[in-house]
Amino acid sequence: MKPAALRIARAGLTDLDDLAPLFDGYRQFYGQRSDPAAAEAFLRERIERDESVIYLAYTGREAAGFTQLYPSFSSVSLKPLWILNDLYVRSDIRRGGVGRALLERARLHAIETRAKGLVLSTGIGNKAAQTLYESCGWQRDNDFSQYHLLL
Repeated sequence: MKPAALRIARAGLTDLDDLAPLFDGYRQFYGQRSDPAAAEAFLRERIERDESVIYLAYTGREAAGFTQLYPSFSSVSLKPLWILNDLYVRSDIRRGGVGRALLERARLHAIETRAKGLVLSTGIGNKAAQTLYESCGWQRDNDFSQYHLLL
């Protein structure tokens, strides 16, 4: 049987019914409890305020995965920069090219916006994601240590 065609589109408010369950699944992957209403409200706010760019992947008519990009800037290079904050593919279709296609769409978005590039962080133990990123040309940053301050 031929696999369903993959389509990637920028998500808008009309896509929340497809996007919110994926986002809720993404949050659960990172240990959060399921909260579909909060997931939808968070995404709605990002889209309404134009605070992020979200690409949604479909296999046939089914929502398969998404990536969410947040804008930032590189002061040193005087250029915009995109933070690839979220990348998620439904567990039942992983390893089918959806994640790779979403990463490519994010790369094209950075080119289209004349950005310096994209940055991302992932869990140290998330070897599957690290393998995917590196196979798509992403490079581990050995020059900087990442810190955070939780409030």
